[in-house]
Amino acid sequence: MGSSVRELAAATPGTRDRYVDLLRVASLGTVVLGHWLMAVVTGDGVGNLLAVVPGLQLLTWVLQIMPVFFFVGGFSHALSYRALRRKQPDGSVYSAFLRARLQRLLRPTVVFILVWGAAALIVQLLGGDGGLTGVAMRLVAQPLWFIGIYLAMVAFTPPLLKLHERYGWGAFGALVAGAVLVDVARFAGHVPFVEFLNFAFVWLAVHQLGFLRADGRIRMPAVLAAAGLTGAAALVAFGPYPLSMVGMPGEKVSNMAPPTLALLCHGLWLVGAVELLRAPGARLAARPKVWRGVVAANGVAMTAFLWHLTAMLGVYGAMLALDVTLPAPATAAWWAQAPVRIAVAAALTAVLVAAFRGFERPVQAAPATGSGPVAALGITLCLFGVLGLSMVGFGGMLEGRTAMLVAVRVTAPAAVAMALIGWLMVERAGRRTLKPVAS
Repeated sequence: MGSSVRELAAATPGTRDRYVDLLRVASLGTVVLGHWLMAVVTGDGVGNLLAVVPGLQLLTWVLQIMPVFFFVGGFSHALSYRALRRKQPDGSVYSAFLRARLQRLLRPTVVFILVWGAAALIVQLLGGDGGLTGVAMRLVAQPLWFIGIYLAMVAFTPPLLKLHERYGWGAFGALVAGAVLVDVARFAGHVPFVEFLNFAFVWLAVHQLGFLRADGRIRMPAVLAAAGLTGAAALVAFGPYPLSMVGMPGEKVSNMAPPTLALLCHGLWLVGAVELLRAPGARLAARPKVWRGVVAANGVAMTAFLWHLTAMLGVYGAMLALDVTLPAPATAAWWAQAPVRIAVAAALTAVLVAAFRGFERPVQAAPATGSGPVAALGITLCLFGVLGLSMVGFGGMLEGRTAMLVAVRVTAPAAVAMALIGWLMVERAGRRTLKPVAS
């Protein structure tokens, strides 16, 4: 692994925007660390540190960094689609684009779903799905919402990129206007289910900023950051929006699920902030040791993200099984124990990454001859399957437990089936033959 990373790092073209890669790694790493730190596990279940210490919710205005990952995704998707369009200007470019962008995302995700689905079935057949085990089977699936949103971004890249190329900031403005109208209809008009549209408007608007960056059109990042921060502060102070930029247990309104206009403003503030740091960030990423670390982390980032909650819950489960004292949340003893818990969770995550990282290795495909409509149907099924699973969890595989996905009830077996079938359709539509790529 070390030699291949060194070779990849040395072979990096001088034209590559290394700061973007650094942002990708840093944003996912921040999310993982935040999940490890915020989890409050007791013998009775799993809680959230931000609910125990509400004053810490202000930290989410810096640490809720997922908008940066989606912004970086927009930048990368624009470059990737344009490169494919130049090389393969025919009807198969869409299916080829989907497979090229989703391969390293969906292959490890499908393995994660299969492993946890099988484990959940075994646990339920043995009657051991109570207590922390039952909580774990629901909790480990929650980060899959991110995969679902990212699938939508990839799927909508071609049409939204065309709109960007024609209207520039106007296309971004239209998505923002959509988010505003949705929140007005939700909070003022009390229109049922309309809030789910902001899963598209809010996150696609952040993604659209990545297109603008790809064309060098974010020329006043300080203005963007100030406008976003001011807007978020005003909406929280005077509107129906909570302070936390992550979901809180039991809250009536969440800024995250579904996303709100306040979260969109938060995204603008973060994008402006990281763009202000672009010059020093680029210098940092240009350092050989730093760049080798970024290359290594990018090669396993999705695998680590998928399994980090499994590792965290494994640590807590072992502590409970060994009768290790769990201090009361947010006490001095709890904070003193936190670095040890996080270090052990990181070590266990590394073990899981070593076991599953091979599924994140890309494979080379011959020019696609597949069908764009088949690929579109496949990614749609995969999107709804992954989002449904993030909501219902792996618990209840044999009991018919359901969760509401927009206005439709979904079960865990149905969600797993949609995800797997959709993945196979995307794979088949976007390739003709496969050849392994040397790692």
